[in-house]
Amino acid sequence: MPLKKYLITGLLVWLPTAITIWVLLWLMNLLDGIFMGFLTAVQAVSPESVAVFWEQFKHIPGLGVLLVFGGLLLTGALVSNVAGRWWLNHWHNLLAKIPVFKSIYNSVKKVSDTLFSSNGNAFRTALLVQYPHQGCWTIAFQTGTPAGEVSTHLGDDFVSVYVPTTPNPTSGFFLMLPRADVVELKMSVDEALTYVISMGSVAPTVATTGKHH
Repeated sequence: MPLKKYLITGLLVWLPTAITIWVLLWLMNLLDGIFMGFLTAVQAVSPESVAVFWEQFKHIPGLGVLLVFGGLLLTGALVSNVAGRWWLNHWHNLLAKIPVFKSIYNSVKKVSDTLFSSNGNAFRTALLVQYPHQGCWTIAFQTGTPAGEVSTHLGDDFVSVYVPTTPNPTSGFFLMLPRADVVELKMSVDEALTYVISMGSVAPTVATTGKHH
């Protein structure tokens, strides 16, 4: 039916834009909420005359997002030099000594360092693995190799992989598989992720895949 076809086609055109805008608005609201919480805390410990001054900032739309964005840029610029890195190391050492907090902080820091490191291997290779059982294949992403006590039990010929769920790739499963049981794909991570989110309906072409080495 032409009407149904046109509606579906129109939905496919606007859906990526709508989801992108929704995510950006959610992020802006989150940053604004963090900034407003910070202002409320400052007001609580400030004299009444100063608290009135801080109250004015709560009514400027988007100010929290701009300040957080500026703060991130300023922090990045400061830690790009020797003095900034010295300060950052002392800050990390201080946070790593706080009971309870240190376990969460250290875990998050290790994950972020691994994922966003320019020389790391996490999420830089798309794989084809058999999951959830033999003969059933799905897309996965290599996150590294087993280390520590785990590696002593498994050996060196294993890889750590993340198998995302569909259509929400932010949840998934962490697996350690023999290297011989995974197939490394030439498609980029972006192409593989699109393949997962689209539930296999948007697959990279052979010509596009062949450009990635």
